[in-house]
Amino acid sequence: MSLRQRYNGWLAHHRQSASDSLERIFNAPVSSVLTWLVIGIALALPAALEVGLSNARQISDGWNSPAQLSLFMKDSVTAVQTETLREELLARPDIAEVIHISRDEALREFTALSGFADVLDSLEQNPLPNLLLVTPVSGANQSMTLHAELAADPRVAEAVMDMAWLQRLNNLMELGQRLVLALGGILVAGVVLILGNTIRLAIESRREEIVIVKLVGGSNAFVRRPFLYTGLWYGVGGGFFAALLVATALWFLGAPVADLAQSYQSTFRLGGLGIMGSLNLVILGGLLGLTGAWLAVSRHLGSIAPR
Repeated sequence: MSLRQRYNGWLAHHRQSASDSLERIFNAPVSSVLTWLVIGIALALPAALEVGLSNARQISDGWNSPAQLSLFMKDSVTAVQTETLREELLARPDIAEVIHISRDEALREFTALSGFADVLDSLEQNPLPNLLLVTPVSGANQSMTLHAELAADPRVAEAVMDMAWLQRLNNLMELGQRLVLALGGILVAGVVLILGNTIRLAIESRREEIVIVKLVGGSNAFVRRPFLYTGLWYGVGGGFFAALLVATALWFLGAPVADLAQSYQSTFRLGGLGIMGSLNLVILGGLLGLTGAWLAVSRHLGSIAPR
């Protein structure tokens, strides 16, 4: 037999194995759909969490800016003294900008934004202090040291690091990313085990057929091939269901999130997996299906031999 004939026979058996395994799956629609759903849910959970983190990261990226310090002056510090401190801070090389907001300006802004104009007008005196907004030089990494130094100034009642919350948010997002990776690893292992058990049951149901094929000289590779394609189809179907579940969840949450963003005068919209993300999920499912099938066939096929 020539090399070309061997190649044509090998290719023909691949085609036959792929079509036959897919036909067997469709012949048992209920069990196949249940298997696809189980795999899809296992893959959709980490994918949905990753999409959520990506959306949160998109929001936080728009907030990234040099950390700003808010210096609230003591009540006894006048506007002139506050302006003197502003000029002292502007002379420092580690400070890019200092904005002085007087207590009268702060009261007018608070009145306009809060909607309590009548209540605020009834106050005998302005309760708000003079304020300095200090912006460190972009890229400076001594913000905490600067915060401690300015907070110790006798003219300052309180110094607030306005971006400290964003640093905590970034730390939480890093923790979330690690949790997603850990959960994803566990669920991926679960998918491999589910597929391995499914293929093991398929092997047991076709034990007599396997024995006959080996009796007539069929190699382990020849016998293994249909089961590998079965695992591939289960994995691809599970990845498709996972992408569908994530898309459905995002569609369900899209309108409420858009309404919430609009209430904050934001144009933010939930981002999804996209075509490439969905395709990657399907490919990942197929690879996991092949892996689970390979492990199951390698483990159980050797124990089936003609007597």
